[in-house]
Amino acid sequence: MSIKISFKKTIALNLIKNYVLFCDENFNVNHLRNYLSKSETSYISGLIKTSDLKKKLLVFKINSKKTIFIIPIKKNFLSSDLENLGGEFHKYINYERKHDYVINSDSVKTKIKNFLGYFLHGLKLKSYKFKKYKTKEKKTTINLNVIGKINIPTNYEQQKFKALEEGTFFTRDLVSEPGNILHPDEYAKRLKSLKRYGLKINVYDDKKLKKLGMNALLGVGQGSVRGSYLVTMEWNGLRKKSKPLAFVGKGVCFDTGGYSLKPAKFMEDMTYDMAGSATVAGLMKNLALRKAKINAVGIVGLVENMVSGNAQRPGDIVKSYSGKTIEILNTDAEGRLVLADALTFTEKKYNPKFIVDLATLTGAIIVSLGSEYAGLFSNSDDLSKKLIHAGKKVEEKLWRMPLHKNYDKLINSKNADMQNINYVGGAGSTTAAQFLQRFILNKTPWAHLDIAGMAFSKYGGALNSEGATGYGVRLLNQLIEDHYE
Repeated sequence: MSIKISFKKTIALNLIKNYVLFCDENFNVNHLRNYLSKSETSYISGLIKTSDLKKKLLVFKINSKKTIFIIPIKKNFLSSDLENLGGEFHKYINYERKHDYVINSDSVKTKIKNFLGYFLHGLKLKSYKFKKYKTKEKKTTINLNVIGKINIPTNYEQQKFKALEEGTFFTRDLVSEPGNILHPDEYAKRLKSLKRYGLKINVYDDKKLKKLGMNALLGVGQGSVRGSYLVTMEWNGLRKKSKPLAFVGKGVCFDTGGYSLKPAKFMEDMTYDMAGSATVAGLMKNLALRKAKINAVGIVGLVENMVSGNAQRPGDIVKSYSGKTIEILNTDAEGRLVLADALTFTEKKYNPKFIVDLATLTGAIIVSLGSEYAGLFSNSDDLSKKLIHAGKKVEEKLWRMPLHKNYDKLINSKNADMQNINYVGGAGSTTAAQFLQRFILNKTPWAHLDIAGMAFSKYGGALNSEGATGYGVRLLNQLIEDHYE
């Protein structure tokens, strides 16, 4: 199902079959007589007296041909409330299966800036479904005709919302692809295609990575017949050469666990173990589409963690790009190895203002926070506060977790500089983040977002159907808008 939104000055009332009108939080509908017939207004006023006013919207079937939706806009609504309201309205569209709606933007007076833009944005986000491989899926288009003179989003605002939607959908598309389609070779090609939006793309293949000494990343992918890659995506929205903002993503396209093999019932979902990298790619596409006035770089490590005669073994020791050595005690703790090399490379090559990395890194974070919050680990109080605030605005929530030098003893190795897993037990997410922190060599402000519980939903949410959520694109875009543009 696709949503087509058109803005028109007016439509003859007798032609409207599905009419969306807004009112205040008290369901005062007297003003609707300007947009409805006298009998319709009287009919709705009578029904409202016996309706459940706690509902987010009310639906009135005037007759077999005409339905009227009344949606209250509260004075204290936040932008996220309006987005959720748009998502709620989409549920009715999806259920009713009607194809043409008229939304009257003039039907409520509100001081909420761009309320209709956020409402439509939420509706569009909720409309996404991954149906690429459904052979009998019918393509349907829902036409939303917006009429009115006030509350209309400007062309600039419409373009910003569209860029954010396209970036989020690109992330969801990538995460939704099966492992036999989106392996590292294909993933690298898709990221190359982002050049057409103005991004500068560089792809480092096995040969280049070996020359650079990225043995931690290469070790993860050495058991696969597919290549391993580091891909950089640069957006230069400022003429002056200011330090870029840096975003790093884990891109394990499929994770068997390697020789530390995962149980079969957990392995089927491991196509989304590249969600961190997909978020970075979606964010960079969004920034390019909306011509963001910043300099930013996205770096993703793309590998496939497979079992073969050439796969990495438990007990192997590798030398990372930083020069530090790592003992591989568990081949299923592979994401941190990919990020280790990517983080040091990012800091050394770009000298960024900050680094934010995203990864479906640990099951332990799901035990801690479920699917309501992503885990935040950081060496910077300032960056943490900004991220948490941005997350609240778009309802992509973060909860800060501890980092402390006392955790280091759990990942110190007898045979190398460190080991890739804590076998003592406990603090699985924290020790993983503590491991990553060792590869931030120059005290760059850094935050690690463990999104294992947020990247994929079995049940769907306010702004997404079941499947890939696109978590992180809107959060990081909000961070940039609030503090760096």
